[in-house]
Amino acid sequence: MDEPFDAKVFGKWDYDVEIHDEGLKRYITLSPILIPHSGGRHEAHRFWKIKQNIVERLINKSMRSGAVKRKVSGRFVRRAGGLTGKKHKAYNNVKESFDIINKKTNKNPLEVLIMAIENSSPREETTTIAYGGVKYHQAVDISPQRRVDVALKNISLGASARAFKSKTSYAKALADEIMSAHERDIKSFAVGKKEEIERIAKSAR
Repeated sequence: MDEPFDAKVFGKWDYDVEIHDEGLKRYITLSPILIPHSGGRHEAHRFWKIKQNIVERLINKSMRSGAVKRKVSGRFVRRAGGLTGKKHKAYNNVKESFDIINKKTNKNPLEVLIMAIENSSPREETTTIAYGGVKYHQAVDISPQRRVDVALKNISLGASARAFKSKTSYAKALADEIMSAHERDIKSFAVGKKEEIERIAKSAR
């Protein structure tokens, strides 16, 4: 009798990773799959992206073109034609970045990614409230799903900023950004944005 197939991340690393942040456990999906590609089956249903594997969500975020109307690390980042819309190329870049993380840390790259998300997901932000014709900022708690979204977005944007107009490949930049966020290093773009968001929210309480 054949043994059951054991699905691993890119065929190398186990999905058996502990999530320490209780608020994010339901929203970080680590269901074992052979290839992190769902074909957009969650797109038509609201909030169903929490069922999407976290590795695929990182791949999808890495296909973003960069900032549109605001600067990232003081620059307008443009990556059109790089990974935008090219899922297979983004898949290979994330796979290469996981290899780099494993080589440098001797840890499961998925474990490093989960810790990076936990360290770079803000818990509080501000919203604009209009009262009596006057607009002011009010601090609000962030939903767990948005916390994961913001963390993944800032990790991918931070990698884009590291690779933009430099000799550093996107895979290497992504690996560096994930490892920096894992160590809670303030040099990490994602961790820096988290601190900034929470600092602004604290002043608006």
